Amino acid sequence: MSGRVEQQAPGLLEALAQVPDPRDPRGRIHPLPGLLAIAAAAVAAGQSTVTEIAEWAADLPDAVLTRLGAARDPFTGIRLVPDDSTFTRVLAALDADALDTAICQWLISQQTGESVPGRRAVAVDGKTLRGSGQPGTRVHLLAAIDQRTGVVLAQVDVDGKTNEITRFVPLLTTVDLTGVVVTADALHTQREHARWLVQTKQAGYVFTVKRNHPHLYRQLKTLPWTKIPVLDETHQRGHARHDVRRLQAITCTGALALDFPHTVQALRIRRRRFNPATERWSTVTVYAITNLTAAQASPAELADWLRGHWAIEVLHHIRDTTYREDAIRVRTGNAPHALATLRNTAISLLRLAGITTIAKALRHNNRQPHRSLQLLGITGNGHMTTLREPCPGSSS
Repeated sequence: MSGRVEQQAPGLLEALAQVPDPRDPRGRIHPLPGLLAIAAAAVAAGQSTVTEIAEWAADLPDAVLTRLGAARDPFTGIRLVPDDSTFTRVLAALDADALDTAICQWLISQQTGESVPGRRAVAVDGKTLRGSGQPGTRVHLLAAIDQRTGVVLAQVDVDGKTNEITRFVPLLTTVDLTGVVVTADALHTQREHARWLVQTKQAGYVFTVKRNHPHLYRQLKTLPWTKIPVLDETHQRGHARHDVRRLQAITCTGALALDFPHTVQALRIRRRRFNPATERWSTVTVYAITNLTAAQASPAELADWLRGHWAIEVLHHIRDTTYREDAIRVRTGNAPHALATLRNTAISLLRLAGITTIAKALRHNNRQPHRSLQLLGITGNGHMTTLREPCPGSSS
């Protein structure tokens, strides 16, 4: 785990203290920040379910429970450990959006290090928690992730009565997007989104366009692509495949202007993939639009942002495979949403620490509980500390 120091930013326990406690003040035993910190530490050690979190917490030594802010028995002085029913009740009743806001703002404050040239890119996409209920009642979450650092910047619930489109603006309202480029799939290629990003947030956008926007799609398809040179080409080998991506870009003004707010460039990406099993090449063509001019964004940057959009798909994949998210049948209240937030937190912190192999790092944390506290940056008072211990899977 690479070293990082945060001296002025509030600690995790302070951030969790901003989350409203849904319980009646009478009869409270466990303080909410401590209970949530224990759950976060357990998830950072690879625990997936509420039962696993409670069992992991039951084995913690007194010193670790103290640092996590666990309650103490007023008569015996022994630290009290929440059981699985306590975790379930609290997570179910919790304001999950408030938890997302508090933790995401804290994660943003932990992004330190040298500035990297170029624009920052933020990817937006949604995910359904398949184990959270029957079709039509399942929890669906929309999230935004920093492509460069892998940190989850915001997440909101998509109520079953609406869809992702109406939650796009609420998701990004609290995120500073000045000078940032936002990438999204074709569902979010909406005129209102483009106007809001450019006019209100002073941000750029790179949106993909598919047949769900037939008029715009036809406009893009009929542009004179055969006369436009390939401006960026990348080759990638892995998983027994060979991918070749070629990007073309054209300025769309005057006679070539597109019927979409603020769009000044159109992109065509052709991906050719060789499958050794069939010994055949397949070709996929993707169209995209952006409000950034050729002077503001180079072809290589545009290609990187489009590929970088997969960072949020990787986040969802890790939650599905490493944390078994879709297989977990947690369906009570806001518990599925809250657990997803804790998984985002652990993955984001591992990314900030330079970890590339998440599953291996979680196993490493699980062997000694103080490693989860190191990852969360919790000292005796909940503030950040220097992280020095090497961790498997680190890129450094």
